[in-house]
Amino acid sequence: MRETGAGVQQVVVGRVLRWLRVLRDDLCTLRADPLPPSVWLRWLAHGVVCLAALVIALAGTAELMDGGDLGFGPAFAIAVTQGGATALALWRPLPAWWLSIGATVVAAVALHGKVNLADGTSFTWPWTASGIIAHLFVLLLVGLRVPTRVSAEVLAITALVTYALQGVWGASNYQSTGVVAVALSAVVVLLGTALRGRREARAELGRQTTLTEEERNRRTLLEERSRIARELHDVVAHHMSVISIQAQVAPHLVENPSQELRENLDGIRQNALEALTELRRVLGVLRAADPDAPDPVERPGTGTAPHTPQPTLDRLDALVENTRAAGLSVQVDVQGARRPLPSGVELSAYRIVQEALSNVLRHAPGSTASVRLVHYLHGVDVRIANSPPTHRAAASPGAGHGLLGMRERAAMLGGTLRAGPRPDGGYEVAAYLPTAPPGGPDQVSESKDGTA
Repeated sequence: MRETGAGVQQVVVGRVLRWLRVLRDDLCTLRADPLPPSVWLRWLAHGVVCLAALVIALAGTAELMDGGDLGFGPAFAIAVTQGGATALALWRPLPAWWLSIGATVVAAVALHGKVNLADGTSFTWPWTASGIIAHLFVLLLVGLRVPTRVSAEVLAITALVTYALQGVWGASNYQSTGVVAVALSAVVVLLGTALRGRREARAELGRQTTLTEEERNRRTLLEERSRIARELHDVVAHHMSVISIQAQVAPHLVENPSQELRENLDGIRQNALEALTELRRVLGVLRAADPDAPDPVERPGTGTAPHTPQPTLDRLDALVENTRAAGLSVQVDVQGARRPLPSGVELSAYRIVQEALSNVLRHAPGSTASVRLVHYLHGVDVRIANSPPTHRAAASPGAGHGLLGMRERAAMLGGTLRAGPRPDGGYEVAAYLPTAPPGGPDQVSESKDGTA
């Protein structure tokens, strides 16, 4: 039994010591925690608190001198300390609270036993009117800046000090203000804690909204890249099929081909077939994650079949006709010599025009559009512009994703894309898609041929 009692005593002592350490860490600090400016009123709250500190200092001095029979020096020191605690709470709330509670204790000790004999009325004690107002300002700022646990500790110590002064050391000749001071302090602490919780909730909501927006943008980017990868699969698969067929036919084009040549061509064909198999697996994974969506511009209402060959600029006229049928006036201007372009450039140029015209249909009702293609030696310049809309467009849930996809296509080819409003109120999308990176094989060969 003695061992059990000693063990319980050790547990209790340990918990008390741990609570005292927590209390020391929470309250015994000089850490700065400035009150930020208001969103709408900026520094008005700081100005109001500083003005209140000045009024508390002046009114408190007069109150202590007239009602408490204190001299100017002690009365002024106590009142200035209470007012200074109010202003200090804007930057260091916990040291300000210690200063305020200390000034209250000093004032209670200085006023104890003093009665205003001029009119026969007793003096408010242990809290003066100016002391209560100063302490309420301090507690409000403490509740706004520190965690709820610390606010509860501050309120508990305030109530304990008030009880020690009024209940233990008090006298019957005073108008006791302890109950009023503690009740008002509890209300102010609850108000400050509630406002702090509301502010933190709004800040957390803002952070979550930012994270959600970033995650949505990241997911949209990955979806666009996945869609581009699915489209490029057909282009790569076509080239691999051509390589396989050419490797199979090549031995028949040479009279008496050597065994080494046959083996090399068989190896090329076998590697091409294995690459096609892997490409089909990759495509299966990509399509399982995000099936093909309907194409509202190219085939309104029907969508694009999953196995339809990828479009090229040769189908630009059909795209423009479908867009005109949807109610948009489109002008096409093609300049430069039309030369065979790499499949990726053909596909990207077509998709950029397609997406830009779709955006005009969605976001610029009543406008007219123009498509301008300029073929250069080492690339193609694509520009799609529209005039200002004649009326407001309806809300579109997919706003912004098309531009992201166009930028990804241009960046994939090493090109550039610029999109933005025009001076006349319209909008323009301009992209340059190179046929090969600078110094690439086709550019070097063309330069040697003298056609550059």
